[in-house]
Amino acid sequence: MTDAAPGIEAGRRLFGGACDFVAGAATEDALPRLALPEVAFAGRSNVGKSSLINGLTNRKALARVSHTPGRTQQINFFNIANRLMLVDLPGYGYAKASKQKIGQWSGLILHYLQERPALRRVMVLIDSRHGLKDSDRDLFELLDGTAVVYQVIMTKVDEVPKTAAAMRDTIAAELAKRPAAHPEIALTSAREGTGMPELRAVMAGLAEAPPRK
Repeated sequence: MTDAAPGIEAGRRLFGGACDFVAGAATEDALPRLALPEVAFAGRSNVGKSSLINGLTNRKALARVSHTPGRTQQINFFNIANRLMLVDLPGYGYAKASKQKIGQWSGLILHYLQERPALRRVMVLIDSRHGLKDSDRDLFELLDGTAVVYQVIMTKVDEVPKTAAAMRDTIAAELAKRPAAHPEIALTSAREGTGMPELRAVMAGLAEAPPRK
């Protein structure tokens, strides 16, 4: 992430402060009214969102990690040093959950994406072992339609070190055709700490970004 390099120290300071769970919302009415800039994390079930949030914040259990796909059923908000809100969206692409619940989650997420002026960017996590799936492309279409800027974060790159860079190039070529996609793709490993300083730097920059119009 070339735009992150100048902000490494700013990112370290931001995530060196307090990190607290604020609220969990399963309905539109339960969404907290907050003034801080927000960065949301989205991805297929079990892609590693909770592990990434824990790695970013240097916490072992700020976000609960589950090996059961579809476990996160609400939007969770985490306050970073009273400067930025990290938002963990429910995983998608897992059919075992009831159709009614999937419909509720989809409606809640769409409402959040469309009606949240504090939202600065959506980080879409892609498992480096599997690459893009149709469910990821469906989310890209949704975000393009709502004009929400999104950026891809490739997770678990330590498990596929020989193919991660090539997959990044393939994904980048596809994203280049999408109007709301950010061009930079992050290669990360929560287990090894790969890409965490650069990602923190991006978060620090977004904490100062102006709200959506």
